[in-house]
Amino acid sequence: MSGLFVDPQFWIGLGEIIVVNIILSGDNAVVIALAARSLPEQQRNLAIVWGSVAAILMRVVLTLVAVEMLRLPYLKIIGSVLLFWIAVQLLLPEGDGGEGVDGHDNLIAAIRTILIADLVMSLDNVIAVAAAAKGNVLLLILGLAISIPLVIFGSTVILRLMDRFPVIIVLGAALLGFVSGEMLVTDPAWPGPEGHWLHDVIPFAGAVLVVLAGKWLAQRKAATVPHRVVDLATEDEQPKSGKTG
Repeated sequence: MSGLFVDPQFWIGLGEIIVVNIILSGDNAVVIALAARSLPEQQRNLAIVWGSVAAILMRVVLTLVAVEMLRLPYLKIIGSVLLFWIAVQLLLPEGDGGEGVDGHDNLIAAIRTILIADLVMSLDNVIAVAAAAKGNVLLLILGLAISIPLVIFGSTVILRLMDRFPVIIVLGAALLGFVSGEMLVTDPAWPGPEGHWLHDVIPFAGAVLVVLAGKWLAQRKAATVPHRVVDLATEDEQPKSGKTG
């Protein structure tokens, strides 16, 4: 074991895994920031930390067992649809005031969203990480573990920027739509030759469709709120009937 740590190839491989994971985790940091943006400050930090740690650990397992699965047809298509749905949901406003909703439940929901999105987006990432590890499990675990604080830092920075510049929320969701489109056209079952013009168009179409669908659903949801308020007010004003005598 001691000889392993003095082997230059070990450190080169470790550096490759860290760099690859940082580059490929940009969209994961966006997901974490989007999912945690509506939580209270303290719960934001918990969601970022636990979501990042759980996502990295899940990626280790996924890298070990799922490389062969990536060659199965239709797997990426399913993941693409799921990621598209997640991206649209992240653009929707929060519930009606959040009354009666436990903050703990919101935290769990945010972490669950982070895990699902990271699972879907890691389908491609694991190939590059596994290639850099060259079958060395210790190298893989160390590289991904060192990446945890870097992903947490990236998520925190993006979250702060979202508070100051809300348009970043839309751009983040569009990025997930782009990734969704990329997954779709790289599935083995996707018709047409690689390099076809649709391979370039569909990711951008996914980004646009996510924004349009998210905005439309958000407007539709916002339009129903005044009607619900009026209905509740009308019910309160109605005299309560009761039997007399």
